[in-house]
Amino acid sequence: MSFPAARRLQLPPLRLPDGSSEPGIGLSVHEAGAGPAIVLSHGFPELGYSWRHQFTPLTAAGYRVIAPDQRGYGASDAPESIAVYDIHHLCGDLVSMLDVLGIEKAVFVGHDWGGFLVWAMPYLHPDRVAGVVGVNTPLMARSPMPPTQLMRMLVGGNDEKLYILWFQQPGVAEAVLDANPGLLFEKLLRTGVPMEEVAKRLASDFDMNPFRRLAELEPMGERIGTPAERAHYAEVFGRTGFRGGINWYRHFDRNWETAPEIGTRPIDVPSLMVCAAWDPVLRPEMASGMPALCRDLETVTIERCGHWTQQERPDELNRILIEWLRRKLA
Repeated sequence: MSFPAARRLQLPPLRLPDGSSEPGIGLSVHEAGAGPAIVLSHGFPELGYSWRHQFTPLTAAGYRVIAPDQRGYGASDAPESIAVYDIHHLCGDLVSMLDVLGIEKAVFVGHDWGGFLVWAMPYLHPDRVAGVVGVNTPLMARSPMPPTQLMRMLVGGNDEKLYILWFQQPGVAEAVLDANPGLLFEKLLRTGVPMEEVAKRLASDFDMNPFRRLAELEPMGERIGTPAERAHYAEVFGRTGFRGGINWYRHFDRNWETAPEIGTRPIDVPSLMVCAAWDPVLRPEMASGMPALCRDLETVTIERCGHWTQQERPDELNRILIEWLRRKLA
């Protein structure tokens, strides 16, 4: 089966925790298969297309697979207001999507930013969750202070040294990334390299913000995907820009303030954490606290794998997912 064409879903009005509601957005969704529902949540800067290697194995194994371009991405709506990209809107979109598709519960699988989303679901919408899988992204205990304060301590107050902080000022990152989206995927969509190589580079120049200096960045690892696949990302982001996805990053502190329950008590749903040994940002050791937060947890590490796990090591990830799903949804 090839990667299914997208269809557009018009989501119903979104109810927010304060009792207010907002018009629902249009969501572009790739869907195929029949059986228990598996929702695949992508990160930055990606698309539902990032899960293209998962569709055939998961549908053949007997699952209904759903991968949206999430709010702000691809062919889905990208509202102008930064305020509508917080965790409540993003998780609310996933719930509304289930409503439109007539699905009561789903297993939510999330990578990168999508991982933060799916780990929030058992706290914000527990009745819609049959299980959670984090790919590279762990569930972490609630921070003792607003997250950007901790990040600034890490880089000594120099926001340019950490991409999340550099993303905070509207228009700054967009002006750089929108100018040459193809360069981003050429330089960063790469396989993992041993952490010793990463550490050596950081020792000479501690800079965790590759996005602002792409032209001078020396790539690490081998290119992921075919030229046509990389060109697809460049074409889509060349059309949409990066504003929608970057807006997700502008709510780290707001999410901490308005969803204080996340990471404060154990969740009961079946949980799987898939670590990647060579992810330089979402390190496997970041998942060390998860046994205290997940009552039914399995953890697997894919060796010699970098950040883009579902595209870099799809066969191994698919095997891990299907074996776990068969045990937990039997």
